[in-house]
Amino acid sequence: VMRHPLGRTVTATDNAWFALMTVNMNPIHFDAHYAAQTEFGRPLMNSAFTIALVTGLSVADVSRNAINLGWDEVRMPAPLFEGDTVYAQSEVLAKRESQSRPTMGIIEIATTGYKQDGTVIMTFRRTILVYKRAHVPSRPLPAPAK
Repeated sequence: VMRHPLGRTVTATDNAWFALMTVNMNPIHFDAHYAAQTEFGRPLMNSAFTIALVTGLSVADVSRNAINLGWDEVRMPAPLFEGDTVYAQSEVLAKRESQSRPTMGIIEIATTGYKQDGTVIMTFRRTILVYKRAHVPSRPLPAPAK
């Protein structure tokens, strides 16, 4: 199991910005008065933001030089609220050669997102197309002009 090194505290600004950017007009994400009337009592973080954040926390360890092929079995067993800090960990479940791309392989991982108190807020499986070590594209490193 890889415990990803960074955590990220989520904010009301993240929630409002993501709701506006994605045209998600469910008031539970940005209207505190409305959200107070629900069983949660306060705004919930947008679930699409949450999957993007938990995925992002894993990128440095599992998919920096890769292509995401998809998510499966996405679950949200507990709510995420503004002010919570999210952490993640992943485990490689399977790996195989790519049949169509000889310089790449395919891995499947299970990722868990959890809050500062250890409460699991998201789980999913992700399939990723990865370069074999000798075939990772080189990153250009331009130098400043003199």
